[in-house]
Amino acid sequence: MFKIQTMNKIAAAGIEALEKAGCEVGEDIRHPSGLLLRSADIHEMRFPDSLLAIARAGAGYNNIPVDRCTEEGIVVFNAPGANAQAVKEQEICSLVMASRDILGSIAWVQSIAGEGERIPELVEKNKSRYAGPELLGKTLGVVGLGAVGALVANVGVDLNMKVLGYDPFLSVDAAWRLSRKVIHTENLEELYENSDYISINVPFTESTHHMLDAEAFSRMKDGVRIINESRAEVVNDEDMTEALKSGKVAKYVTDFPNEVILKAPNVIAMPHLGACTPESEDRCAEMAANEMLDYLVNGNIRNSVNLPDIYLNRAGICRLCVIHRNVPRMITRILDFISEKDINVEHMINKNRGKYAVTIVDLGSALYEETINGIREMDEVVRVRVI
Repeated sequence: MFKIQTMNKIAAAGIEALEKAGCEVGEDIRHPSGLLLRSADIHEMRFPDSLLAIARAGAGYNNIPVDRCTEEGIVVFNAPGANAQAVKEQEICSLVMASRDILGSIAWVQSIAGEGERIPELVEKNKSRYAGPELLGKTLGVVGLGAVGALVANVGVDLNMKVLGYDPFLSVDAAWRLSRKVIHTENLEELYENSDYISINVPFTESTHHMLDAEAFSRMKDGVRIINESRAEVVNDEDMTEALKSGKVAKYVTDFPNEVILKAPNVIAMPHLGACTPESEDRCAEMAANEMLDYLVNGNIRNSVNLPDIYLNRAGICRLCVIHRNVPRMITRILDFISEKDINVEHMINKNRGKYAVTIVDLGSALYEETINGIREMDEVVRVRVI
């Protein structure tokens, strides 16, 4: 079958899915067809010619050299939504911690151990120091309405908050998941100006790098409370520090601590706990494993971060899968070459994503190596597989 190299400790559900399908799985696999990983940084890794796919057991993929993979015809998968429930639950906790000084109150109560009979009196006298506003009736702005953001927006509705949602790339599936009470705004400035709480749930890209900077803070309400379950890099830490010192931002809850932000006031920082539940790790690993397995066995692509999603039910004797640059006449050239060999096409599909495309063709007879090599040698062809 296929050889799969694991780059981290992978949840058993993912390993079992691959082994059940007959794959050889392990850390020391040589010449693998696939890599299954979590946080391992593989930017400097030299990929073997055998490598067809990389699957990330999680949503983020900054640890993978995606552009280089595309150029080498390696499909990169992630597991969007598999950890959404875990992250949503942490955001509920973060909303409450952003409002009331829960952590400070717990630490203070621990400090009065030993006061004996005075403890109840001290508690009643000092509890107001840790008070904060209710969520009821406040406005929650959710930036990014993907798998996590949509759940957070719906939670805001359930908490009887007014919810503004912003996502310029809102998909049909995501829109269906949203409560009808979520107000979709096409203007990020409108969300900033009207939100008491802001939840950031966007991927880290060039366009989202430092999207929360001094200019963004200047457009927000005084005393806004911000929750970042996205990535550290979407926030300019120096500008956030100044906003916290001035009171523009009343509280910043983040899952991505660093030296700068840990020195700022009114910060609650957690050690990237968002997806750290056994259920989430199982779902992520199993989803990533099954995506990679479907590609290796059938050539189908689902949840790729670098190539188009493409799926075709099997028909015919064999399947030809071609990754190529998205240029005119490529499909015609591939089909003409096949027809010249008197091979019947049973079924086919083509999808593109930016500069690259994938063509899957089911054929009525087997392909000879000469035919396969002829397609492989075409200009603009990146990778050819026959399944």
